[in-house]
Amino acid sequence: MTASYKVQVQQTGETFECAADDAILRGGQRAGIGLSYDCNVGGCGSCKFELVEGEVENAWEEAPGLNPRDIKRGKLLACQCRPKSDAVIKMITMDEFVPKNNPQRFMGKLEMIRDLTSDIREFRFQSENGFSAFQPGQYALLNLPGVEGGRAYSMSNIGNEDGTWEFIIRLVPNGKGTNALFKLEEGDEIEIDGPYGMAYLRTDVSRDIVCIGGGSGLAPMISIARGVAAADGMDDVKVHLFYGARGPEDLCGEEEMKALGQAADRFIFYPAVSIPEMAEAAGWTGFVGFVHEFVRERMGEENLPNHEIYTCGPPPMINAVMQMAAVDAKVPPLQIHYDSFL
Repeated sequence: MTASYKVQVQQTGETFECAADDAILRGGQRAGIGLSYDCNVGGCGSCKFELVEGEVENAWEEAPGLNPRDIKRGKLLACQCRPKSDAVIKMITMDEFVPKNNPQRFMGKLEMIRDLTSDIREFRFQSENGFSAFQPGQYALLNLPGVEGGRAYSMSNIGNEDGTWEFIIRLVPNGKGTNALFKLEEGDEIEIDGPYGMAYLRTDVSRDIVCIGGGSGLAPMISIARGVAAADGMDDVKVHLFYGARGPEDLCGEEEMKALGQAADRFIFYPAVSIPEMAEAAGWTGFVGFVHEFVRERMGEENLPNHEIYTCGPPPMINAVMQMAAVDAKVPPLQIHYDSFL
């Protein structure tokens, strides 16, 4: 049986038990404590902490979430450190980080694989314990064979009573995680750890929604749309889903939006392709350019502050969306939601 240790947050006095094979961040989240975090995989630095007492094992000392100044000050990342004794830590906690559904670790059996494009697949896993409680737009960590550390992928479905976890994922040519995932076959089992993420659907907000996705970032945008369709009290909310791909053959997501069975003027899909040569070769007559430019053209900067913005995709896309929305259109920060992945 795996040993566990008591971890105390110095500022608040809160304590939680953390297994020796679990990250301090995730142990705290499992206990319902609002430890600060974002990407959960060492890239963003949102879960920095100081070790006041005790001993920890650092799984990734070169994680990009720590800069040289952090290292000099003895900062550590809670998503990369496991306890080796009882410990006292100094770390930011906030009510907004208290999980709505405490994450769990469980085995998931791969039940279905479906190709959406030449390099994008849908995967459906069945949890061994029937657990499938998460908010639309959240993500889970998949622990894949031959890959060290969990890989973060967003769910494309919504929380359910069937124990299913669905993902839409694009194969990254040199990505260890996606290459291992795309080698799985139906019937294989992996460990899933979730849910996590702060870019989940705010069901108490009545503003119309703009979703902006690229690559595997389609998954949480579809989840958001499905969440709106299923939520009580959001019957009048419109969802504008913009999805960017390299060429027309890389596009997907429109069928998933149509499957919601909602009025065409309430759940609207806007595809964009970014490579003119691929668009011309395919006879594409839709928008050509970066997806954030399409958002600017169709929605208008002056109208964006009237919307809730959700976005997920490659870092350059996220940076461009943030420039357009937060800086150019002056959308209030609390209306923009995204998770920073490595």
